[in-house]
Order: sequence, then C-alpha cells, then structure tokens
Amino acid sequence: MAATDDSVDTEEAIMRATYRAMCTHGYANLTMQAIADEFDKTKGVLHYHYDTKEDLLVAFLEYLLDAFEETIAVDEAVAPDDRLEEFIDTLLFGPPERSTFDHWELTTAMLEVRTEAPHNAEFRRQLSRNYETVEATAVAIVEDGIERGVFRDVDPEGVATLLLAGINGARIYQVTLERDDVAERAATVLRSIVREWLCQESN
Repeated sequence: MAATDDSVDTEEAIMRATYRAMCTHGYANLTMQAIADEFDKTKGVLHYHYDTKEDLLVAFLEYLLDAFEETIAVDEAVAPDDRLEEFIDTLLFGPPERSTFDHWELTTAMLEVRTEAPHNAEFRRQLSRNYETVEATAVAIVEDGIERGVFRDVDPEGVATLLLAGINGARIYQVTLERDDVAERAATVLRSIVREWLCQESN
C-alpha cells in the first residue's frame, strides 16, 4: 500500500527528531524518550512506526545516507579536474547551499553511527552501499578525465581510495579534535594532488 502524505510527513518528522536528539545526546545516550522529546507527538507514535529503537536507527541511517548522497551529485558538463575538486570540497565541507542539516553536525552524527557498524550487520550493509556510491562517483570522474586527456593514465580505483581515505580521515579529526583547520589543510593537499600529480600538464 502506498504511503499517505500524512505518514510521509510523520516519518520525516521522526527522522528530524532523531537527528536532533542524536546531536544533543550522542548515540550512546540516545533513547526513544529522548527522540520523543524532540517530537511533537507521543513516544507511542514512534513505536507505531518502529517496533524498536534498533528499527528506528536503521531507518535513520538510511535517511542520513540518502541525504548525504544527494550532496555528491556533480555536473558532468564541468571539466573533470574542476569536478574532482568540487567533489573533494563537497565531501569535506558540504555543498555550497544546504539548509537541511548543518554539515559538521551531520558528520558527527554519522561518525557516531559508524562506531556501531562493527557490531551491527545492517549498519555495515548500508555504510558499505554508501561508500561504494561515493567511490563510484570518484572513479567515474577520474575515468572521464583520463579519456579526455586531462588526467594521467592512472588506476582510477586507487585514486578514489587515496582521496576518500584522506577526506574521511580529515572529517574524523575535524570533529574529534579541538582544531578547526584540519579539513581546510586536507583540502589544500588533496587539491594539489589533483593539480600537480593527476593532471597531464603537471608532467
């Protein structure tokens, strides 16, 4: 049966309430009551839609990943080198225009969920899907750059792994250390990899 507008609105409200509760309490202290406190309906409504907190958090992770994946869309008309730099900046800092979530709050929420993935097969499955989507985007940009003669003839998967490892590491350090310059410094290095190593004219 198709979902009604009211049910979609309620589920969206539950996801946003879960997001706010996680930002306030963290994953370890997140409870159904804490989520209900951020919601304009009773805890019973949460249990009507999700039998357990685990069910809710699985849905919440999928919601976060869908929101995240919407941000990495790139304009294929843009030159591959510019597109790859835009991809790096979007992953590190969020898209230029975003009103749904604060980028660093979302990064922190995702980090907390990721810490549970070694113990939760569904979390691992969804995070693996997310990584594969992001990786495929990076690989496609590099492959296009090679075909156009913009990039050197390199291993696209290897480049994607290098870039994503640097980006993910920088995001983790940014939200866990008392420093606010890690992402910007990482962006500078990763952009230089694109311009000074990957691009043909750098040879």
